[in-house]
Amino acid sequence: MSQKLRDYDYPLPEELIAKRPLPQRDESRMMVLHRDSETIEHRKFRDLKTFSRPDDLLVLNNTRVLAARRFSDDHAVEFLFLEKLGTARWKCLVKPGRKLRIGAATKIDNVSLRVEEILLDGERVVALDEDVDLYAHGSMPLPPYMRRESDLGDGDRYQTVFAQTPGALAAPTAGLHFTPENITEHRMHAESFSISDEAAKKINNAKRIIAVGTTTVRVLESARRENGKLLPQNGSTDLFVYPPFNFQLGGALLTNFHLPRSTLLMLVSAFAGREFLLRAYAEAIRERYRFYSYGDCMLIL
Repeated sequence: MSQKLRDYDYPLPEELIAKRPLPQRDESRMMVLHRDSETIEHRKFRDLKTFSRPDDLLVLNNTRVLAARRFSDDHAVEFLFLEKLGTARWKCLVKPGRKLRIGAATKIDNVSLRVEEILLDGERVVALDEDVDLYAHGSMPLPPYMRRESDLGDGDRYQTVFAQTPGALAAPTAGLHFTPENITEHRMHAESFSISDEAAKKINNAKRIIAVGTTTVRVLESARRENGKLLPQNGSTDLFVYPPFNFQLGGALLTNFHLPRSTLLMLVSAFAGREFLLRAYAEAIRERYRFYSYGDCMLIL
C-alpha cells in the first residue's frame, strides 16, 4: 500500500462538483462496491435497504452543524469559530491570517475582539469584551469548493435529517496541506464524540455494522474497548486512517465521494483498497456522478 500523497490523487472535472443539493435527498445516486469480487453496481440511495440484512446495524453521526462562520463588522476578516474556551474566549480560524496577529483587534456585532494567542496550527485564541452567542447570527460554513455563500436552504440541507447534538464544524479546507509527501507524518485534528450506553450495547450486539460516514468509522476504530466490547464513553479521536489499516469494523461503509489527496480519500482507500477505489472513482467520473458534500454516495460492502 502506498504512503505517498501523490498516489491518492485523481482528476475531477469542475462541473461534477455538486454546488447545490438535489430536490429530494433519496434521489442521490449510489455506487455500490463489492470488495470480495471487486465489482461495481450503479443504484439509487433509496435502494440501500436492498443491501441490508435484518440483523444489520446502521451507525450514524447525529451531530448538528453549527452556524460557525462569521465576519468582522467591517467584513475584512472571516472567522470560523471552532470551540468556546470559557467566558468570552474562543478558538477560531481566521482568513486572512495576516490581519489578526497577536494583539490585533476588530469587532463582531459591535463587540471588540482581540487576538490573545496564535497556536502552532494557525488557529487563534481570541477574547471578546463581553460574552455573546457568536453562532446566533452565523452562517453555515460551506466547503470552499462550492464557491458560493450559504443561503437559507443550506440551513436545512447542510444538516442530516437525524442531526440532534450541536457541535459539528465544517473546516475551511478539506485536503491535506503539508509539505512532505509521506502521509504518515500528517497529524489529524481531534473530533469529539459521545457513545451512549444504549448505542454501545447495540453496536456490541450487531452482526454487521454499516457505518455512515468517515467520522463514524474513526470513532468506532478508536473508541475504548474492554474484553473486545465497546464501552459507553465521551472522548475525542485524532485517528488518521490510511492504507494499510487493520479495521475492527468488519461491516460496510456508506460515504460520499471525497477530495483528491485528502485524509478522507485515504480512509476510504484503506477500507476498499486503493486501486479498487481509484478505479471506482474513474468510473464515477465517466458516469457523471456528483461529487463532495452535496453529491452522490458510495456503499462499500
